[in-house]
Amino acid sequence: MANSLNLSLTDELRAFINENCGDGTLYATPSEFVRDVLRQVKLKKEAAEARDSILSGYRDAIEGRTVEFTGDLRKAMKKAKS
Repeated sequence: MANSLNLSLTDELRAFINENCGDGTLYATPSEFVRDVLRQVKLKKEAAEARDSILSGYRDAIEGRTVEFTGDLRKAMKKAKS
């Protein structure tokens, strides 16, 4: 089910969209272009969140906040909570 969203754009943004849509461009329509830009922003945000989580894990390891994993995830989670 498609949803619509009406946007007010500056002349500059509308010109930018027009330059990237149509014959000789990667996108056939402005909608395709805007959807792809939104997907790229979403992926960038998700990558930043993953990177932050990885760095947090490294900080935990460096500061000794670790629990030895013995193959039982439930047991390790219980031990980490206590």
